[in-house]
Amino acid sequence: MDYNDYSIQYIKGVGEKRARLFNKLGIFDVGGLIHFYPRKYIDWNNTVTVKQADSGDIAFIKATMITPVKESLIRKGLTLYKCNFTDGETVIHVTIFNNKYLAKSLRTFDDYVLYGKIEKNFTEARMSSPQIEKADNKPGIQPVYPATENLNSKAISKAVKSALDKIEFFEDTLSDEIKQQYNLCSLDWAIRQIHFPTDLGNVEKARKRLIFDELLTLRLGLIKFKSKKSNKNYYKLKNDFTTEFLKLLPFTPTGAQRKAVGDCAMDMQSDGAMNRLIQGDVGSGKTAVAAAAVYSVIKNGYQSAFMAPTEILARQHYETFLRLFENCSVTVELLTGSTKVKEKREIKQRLAQGEIDLLIGTHAIIQNDVEFADLALVITDEQHRFGVEQRAALAMKGANPHTLVMSATPIPRTLGLIIYGDLDISVLDELPPGRQEIRTDVVNSSYHERIYKFIRKTVDSGHQAYIVCSLVEEGENDLIPATEYAENLSEGAFKGYNLGLLHGKMKPKEKEAVMSAFARGDVDILVSTTVVEVGVDVPNATIMLIENADRFGLSQLHQLRGRVGRGSDQSYCILVSDNKSDSCKERLSVMKNTNDGFKIADYDLQTRGPGDFFGKRQHGLPNLVIADMLKDTETLAICQKCAEQMIADDPNLDKYPQLCRNITKMFKNTDF
Repeated sequence: MDYNDYSIQYIKGVGEKRARLFNKLGIFDVGGLIHFYPRKYIDWNNTVTVKQADSGDIAFIKATMITPVKESLIRKGLTLYKCNFTDGETVIHVTIFNNKYLAKSLRTFDDYVLYGKIEKNFTEARMSSPQIEKADNKPGIQPVYPATENLNSKAISKAVKSALDKIEFFEDTLSDEIKQQYNLCSLDWAIRQIHFPTDLGNVEKARKRLIFDELLTLRLGLIKFKSKKSNKNYYKLKNDFTTEFLKLLPFTPTGAQRKAVGDCAMDMQSDGAMNRLIQGDVGSGKTAVAAAAVYSVIKNGYQSAFMAPTEILARQHYETFLRLFENCSVTVELLTGSTKVKEKREIKQRLAQGEIDLLIGTHAIIQNDVEFADLALVITDEQHRFGVEQRAALAMKGANPHTLVMSATPIPRTLGLIIYGDLDISVLDELPPGRQEIRTDVVNSSYHERIYKFIRKTVDSGHQAYIVCSLVEEGENDLIPATEYAENLSEGAFKGYNLGLLHGKMKPKEKEAVMSAFARGDVDILVSTTVVEVGVDVPNATIMLIENADRFGLSQLHQLRGRVGRGSDQSYCILVSDNKSDSCKERLSVMKNTNDGFKIADYDLQTRGPGDFFGKRQHGLPNLVIADMLKDTETLAICQKCAEQMIADDPNLDKYPQLCRNITKMFKNTDF
């Protein structure tokens, strides 16, 4: 039996009752205890004199006790013990609260180390309830663990020591070659030093090794999961027609587009079914890449399906694919909830007979009565907006078809390895030639009249504008709700113009109607909350005004900005904020100075953490014990390289049995 599996209650000094307290901390077995790491350390060797410490400092003072303890009962249940110490220069008045055992153990003229907050003036110093240890028996470097009310750090430390004393040696998960290549210490040394370091400098070496192990285990687990998921390729394409399609395009594809198309072609001709993410900034040309894959599949005699999250987006994609396949003899149809009954019946009949090459639609295409003759490729746009069941239902329409996912949400590359661990990733990091960079300005609310004048002038010249605010109804803060703001504008600055209102509390059909009117040009100015973030393509919209821009994450601001600049005309993004803090100014200046979504995502990761990027998929990932997705992205990239190297040398990881056991343990409770 692996030491990891021994119940915590059988460790010396724990027992059944205390085990329940450990369980509250998520510790059930020895393995859980060993990997329950200290949150900080107290170095009892790091002593100073009173003169060397500032008043209010938490410090270690080596001192001699010079007066006996005086006991005084303040009230029932509260006893004070007072005594004096000296460090040879300054007298320290010490007060101990309700600790009879400690008070009785102190001996006059013995040497001690006092640890706690020191308050001092010119002549004397005071310490209230410091930790006190005998100078010749002080703990050295003492680990401090996350504790509970009834289970303190000292008790946890004792249990860890008992467990470590029973374990003779921790089998290493890595070969000597890998440890040498990445400058890593042994696992046994790392575990013992992380709990009871002989020197504080050893803690970082130990942490480096343990973080490496955890991220490597995570990455290898995701690779193994991906290989399991990559079932046999039932639609192995005999011929690659993607290059032929690219030549038919009325524009020159970027290098990034060509590479992504090549990735797809290689996948679909390999032994395993394609399972790929096309990740690219707004306007980077993801649809053309998807179209190349669709074209190749159809030319090989199969069908494709494309699912979009909303009806208006599905219709937009339908029109785009019609244009792209205009001279290609490819049959494209659209199926949504609003498709007329007779037309639905005809589409389903032709689809089942193989007369439709590409079906584009909303969740309507995953209904039970929708059958394909030979579905080889399924594409989802903005995957995070679909449930797991919906995506699975689409894939079930074929016998393990190739899967392509499109996302316009820029994610730092290192995090992409984790968030989309089950997908291969192609990144489109070039904008097509001819696209004008969106001009971004940051101003305060005193500029509103000038902004409104600029919007009126732009609309008068035939263009449209977005105005985004962050609330729908009156709240506790001072932000003007979208509904009230829209009313004020329609009666004031934009009286006589056609204003539309879009917010999250509207019914789907109402949203569709507003966005359709804006796309047709019937609405001049669209006042919206962030529901417009991933929306329809309106090339005629050239202004994006965002109120209270400091309330949004940078990646979200970038997504909103991406709603304009879709055509050949110069577009503008105006960020309004009255927040004068340095951090806010710095964040918004990043938006002003770059249009690169990946650079913005990297900055957002560094300043706000990874939460925004994980979103709904976070629940499916294993919990990390010591690694931090925010701080350890560099190590994650190194572990990716190491994992690829290990799999290439030893596909089944036969040389690493302990690592395989760790992978199984890490992933046992995930929904991958």
